[in-house]
Amino acid sequence: MGIAAVSFLAIFLLIASGGLILFYREAMIQRISAVITPREKQGNFRETMDQTGATLGVVLQQFERVLPKSQTEISVVRQRLIRAGYRSDSAVTLFRGAKVVVPLVLCALAFTTGAGSYSPFFVYLMALGLGYLLPDFWLGNRITARQSRIRRGLPDVLDLLVICIEAGLSLDQAVSRTAEELSLAQPAVCDELSIVVLEQRAGAPRADAWKHFAERTNVDSVRNLVSVLVQSEKFGTSIAKTLRVHSDTLRTQRRQKVEEQAAKTTVKLVFPLVFFIFPSLFLVTLGPAAITVMESFDKYLAH
Repeated sequence: MGIAAVSFLAIFLLIASGGLILFYREAMIQRISAVITPREKQGNFRETMDQTGATLGVVLQQFERVLPKSQTEISVVRQRLIRAGYRSDSAVTLFRGAKVVVPLVLCALAFTTGAGSYSPFFVYLMALGLGYLLPDFWLGNRITARQSRIRRGLPDVLDLLVICIEAGLSLDQAVSRTAEELSLAQPAVCDELSIVVLEQRAGAPRADAWKHFAERTNVDSVRNLVSVLVQSEKFGTSIAKTLRVHSDTLRTQRRQKVEEQAAKTTVKLVFPLVFFIFPSLFLVTLGPAAITVMESFDKYLAH
């Protein structure tokens, strides 16, 4: 078993060193030339960060080639990354590369910590499977967190939209101004609104731009908002009144959801009470009585 582990580590190190030699060759040549002919130190920290990110992207890109891929799978991954807020071109490559690197890192940790010596097949299989699924879990968590931020911040954004529209601005101008004003308080919603503004400036119809907003976020409240805006524009009703009513509805739904979660706490407290608090109470209340009874029995048997 020890020979197999040493062989696995040796093969892993050989593959890693070969990859470093192949993929870092250009970076090494650039560093050597930079040492021989130093340039002016302008933006040194930023250049270093860019080089580090580029190097990491190159490495993960090579690992990403290991996984089989199809256009359908890549489009699904890209859509999930967009919902999480990652829109760069290299996001898909980094994500797919992480699905290869993380299992190897977990296998290396299992080997170095000695956890693989107990049941090598099971431990390394679990490390590979868990490492392959961990990026998906992380991405799903990021999507859920961003959707929650969008859901919480939407009523505030609608209030400012109503104020801007009632002040005399058009809907497009109000959306642009709202995205600028609330960029620090509600960055997730304002980021999506900025994309809506850019799509409209690029020539996309207003209804299509808002529908894309709903598809990117995949939030029910946003879908309802888009439906309300499209119908309001179609039938010519007042957008300010529509947004005010919809904002009040969202606040009511948020309050009802909080009340629902508060009502569920009584049921959720049953398990901690039964398994943790009640045994302690029984021990404190019945423990002295049990000790007294046992001492009485001992004295009775002694006589």
